[in-house]
Amino acid sequence: MLDDFILQTITPTTHDLGGFKVHRTLPSRPRTMVGPFLFFDQMGPAHLDVGTGIDVRPHPHINLATVTYLFEGAIDHRDSLGTFATIEPGAVNLMTAGHGIVHSERSPSAERAQGPQLSGIQTWIALPEAKEEMDPAFEHVEKAALPTVETKGARARVIMGSLWGVSAPTTTYAETIYADIVLDAGGAVPIDAGADERAVYLALGEASLDGVPLEPMTLYVLKPGIATALTSKGGGRVMLCGGEAFATPRHVWWNFVSSSRDRIEEAKRAWTAGEFPKVPGDDKEFIPIPAIPKTVSYP
Repeated sequence: MLDDFILQTITPTTHDLGGFKVHRTLPSRPRTMVGPFLFFDQMGPAHLDVGTGIDVRPHPHINLATVTYLFEGAIDHRDSLGTFATIEPGAVNLMTAGHGIVHSERSPSAERAQGPQLSGIQTWIALPEAKEEMDPAFEHVEKAALPTVETKGARARVIMGSLWGVSAPTTTYAETIYADIVLDAGGAVPIDAGADERAVYLALGEASLDGVPLEPMTLYVLKPGIATALTSKGGGRVMLCGGEAFATPRHVWWNFVSSSRDRIEEAKRAWTAGEFPKVPGDDKEFIPIPAIPKTVSYP
């Protein structure tokens, strides 16, 4: 029975962005955070038309870190620190907004020429209150630097934190676990009970948790202190995320996250007034503040 080890089941809200869909499970009305994770988006999978691509124009963030991880495709990242980095499958981009950063995400020209593939996960991580206003930073960790554990027909890449006896080099600001688990047909991997809060998400294929089938693109928040196991009869891809429980809530409005609603209001004013820094090499466009954002916390 799912109730034996599942605390909460969160179904996605799907947004059609023209050419590809995004499936969002956090933040949601039933739950805003799992550990430090407060935004969980699956992009695609999609194959865009030749000559097209994704063009996420420059936009701001505060008081959070974004984590981009791809299964397929490539994305060019630029930010107001002057960073330019191309992320490819299996690597991780960690962008720390701190007191404020602006970035853009676009398909590389080589991808556009052949019709871009797009498949992956983008998450946001809350910063502890003492670090919310830290200086912005960017970190790219190559695929080869992320440890992989193999067991019983499964391969698990540790993206952040420590799992299965290995640790990722990716910076963490609070206790964080994050892993990409690929299950072959008949594969299995244990999910231990170590973190305060944990969730699993079936991104692709088929998988079960302690023999109970998982629904695709659904976030399953696990009960604390209970060890379980993932298995797959036909093969699948599952993300594991979580970490320490935050003692204070985080408010989310559009691209702004903070422990203070007043801080979000100030960020809205500053973006509208053009006070955020520009993105070198991509400073001709920007995303204006929406009247009604698609990303909000509740209430």
